[in-house]
Amino acid sequence: MDPPYWQTAGYGVDFGIEQYVRMAELMRTIKGKAILSINDHPDIRAIFGEFQMEEVGIDYMVGGGGKAAARIELIIYS
Repeated sequence: MDPPYWQTAGYGVDFGIEQYVRMAELMRTIKGKAILSINDHPDIRAIFGEFQMEEVGIDYMVGGGGKAAARIELIIYS
């Protein structure tokens, strides 16, 4: 899963915190496995705290131009 980053502007869609809570519920109950990539934020860590997480460094650039900013992304596994 690759949802919009939490509390990051520019996606143009309404994606509230309840959507992440629902994803965690689905990851908890599906018969298979799921992998989620998302920005590292305390709210996200709290919602998905029961799952295995891996921190991955990324260079984040909006719109394909300008200066890249180093960020941490979480890869979360069910």
